[in-house]
Amino acid sequence: MTQVDLSSEVGAALPYLRRYARALTGSQGSGDNYAAATLEAVLADRAVVEDASSPKAGLFAMFHGIWVTTGAPVVEEDSGPRAAAQKHLQRLTTNSREALLLHTIEEFTLSEVAEIMQIGADEAEQLVNVARQEMADGISGRVLIIEDEAIIAMDLESIVADLGHRVTGVARTRDGAVKLGKSEAPDLILADIQLADNSSGVDAVHDLLNELGHRPVIFITAFPERLLTGERPEPAFLISKPYSEDQVRSAISQAMFFSSTETLKV
Repeated sequence: MTQVDLSSEVGAALPYLRRYARALTGSQGSGDNYAAATLEAVLADRAVVEDASSPKAGLFAMFHGIWVTTGAPVVEEDSGPRAAAQKHLQRLTTNSREALLLHTIEEFTLSEVAEIMQIGADEAEQLVNVARQEMADGISGRVLIIEDEAIIAMDLESIVADLGHRVTGVARTRDGAVKLGKSEAPDLILADIQLADNSSGVDAVHDLLNELGHRPVIFITAFPERLLTGERPEPAFLISKPYSEDQVRSAISQAMFFSSTETLKV
């Protein structure tokens, strides 16, 4: 692979590395710092990326090497959502959250997860299963779904219920979402970007957070690359359509477990 080809492949994978880093740290700033350190490491030594099964896997492997060397991010606050998230993080089996994110959110195969984390494929599968169970057992709560497509909304309701959470309602518009959220405050908001009346799910979430205060949010969109630009604050959990059940289950479990995601601001 030429330097131009490698740069192109790394550039295409970078938004997803940033997404992964944010989900790990719970902070766009911290996540981007790790991503920047990874790019610097790639520039200094391209071998890890060039020798990997794919440039994307190599990029994530380089990131993982930096991540495990530096350890979990340092909590900058003594209280609040980030501090609480870090306390939850300490309760998980070592490396299980990384394996789960890589497999379900970033859609790496178990063999690729093993390659990235420098472990065996059996261990990678075990870590994914452990993380799922620990997060599912961690907490239950109320979920507001903002989704205008009836079939998708029903599917999301089923996934939420299977995880042991309760759906407070399904909204198809911005105004409907705000009304439902005010009538019963959710512990988690699961929101589409484009709503039935051409209103914005992002705006609906902002209205709700202004009313209700901080709570975790998961956004769903058919065009995630449009939001992962680095030009403005971004959500920690951004699921692409069409999604898999594993992706949704993983994001819901993590967001509910950690009671924290960074919300999109426009």
